[in-house]
Amino acid sequence: MPEMEPPITVKDLTMAYDSMVVMSGLNFEIQESEIFVIMGGSGSGKSTLMRHMIGLHKPHAGQVLFEGTDFYRADERAQRKMLCRMGVLYQGGALWSDLTLAENVALPLEEYTTLRPRDRQEIVELKLALVGLRGFEAFYPSEISGGMRKRAALARAMALDPDVLFCDEPSSGLDPITSNRLDNLIHELRDSLGTTIVIVSHDLDSIFAVADRAVFLEIQEKTMTAIGNPHELRKDPPTPEVHRFLTRTSKVENKTNGEHE
Repeated sequence: MPEMEPPITVKDLTMAYDSMVVMSGLNFEIQESEIFVIMGGSGSGKSTLMRHMIGLHKPHAGQVLFEGTDFYRADERAQRKMLCRMGVLYQGGALWSDLTLAENVALPLEEYTTLRPRDRQEIVELKLALVGLRGFEAFYPSEISGGMRKRAALARAMALDPDVLFCDEPSSGLDPITSNRLDNLIHELRDSLGTTIVIVSHDLDSIFAVADRAVFLEIQEKTMTAIGNPHELRKDPPTPEVHRFLTRTSKVENKTNGEHE
C-alpha cells in the first residue's frame, strides 16, 4: 500500500501583509493523531499561520498541503471538501450570542449536511455531552462561564467529526484550573477519536501538558528556529530565544521539572 500523506504539510511558506514579511522559510509536517503546537512570543505570527492553514489567508509564497493536496491551488469544490474535514476553535469561542448552545453546535450540521432535524439533534446532544455540557442545550452563551463557552465552542468545532481540529489560544482568558480541564479534554478527544489537533499557544503550562511536538516562530529571525517535543527542546534549546521562551516562570512546570528532566 502507498504511504499515506500527512494530514498537514507546510512547505517553504512565506507569510506577508502586502510587502511586510511576517515569517518565511516555514517547513514542517503534522502527523495523524498528533497534538501539534504552534508557539512563540506575541506578534510572532502564530495565529496568522493558523489562518493560512485553514484557508483564510493565502500564502505570499509556498504551500499548505492537506493530505498532499495544495489547498490554495485546488478548485472551490475541493477546497470546500477539505474545509468540511477541519474544525476550528477560535480564541474567543465565537459563539453566536443570540443562539442557544444547541443551536450554535447545530450550525455546521445545517450548513454542510443533509441530515434530518432529529438526527442533527442527536449529534448536537452527543457533542455537548462529549465536552461535559449535557443538560445545557437550551442555555445561551451569556448564561454560562468562560470555560463552559470554550467547551461549547469546542463541541461546535467537533460537530462534523473533523480529521483535523485547530485551536487558537484555547486557554486564553481562563483561570489555571479551567485551563487544565480544557487541556485534559483536548487530550481525551485525541485519544478517543484519533483527531489530529493543531494548537496555537504561548501558555507554557498548556504547551508542556498537551504537545507531542511544537514549532517555534522566532520574531527576530522571522522564521521557525525549533521543532520537536517541548520537553526535549527545553533540555537542549537550539537558540537562546527558544531557551528563554521555554524556561519562563510556570507553576505547573516548577512542580514537574523533576519528573521530566
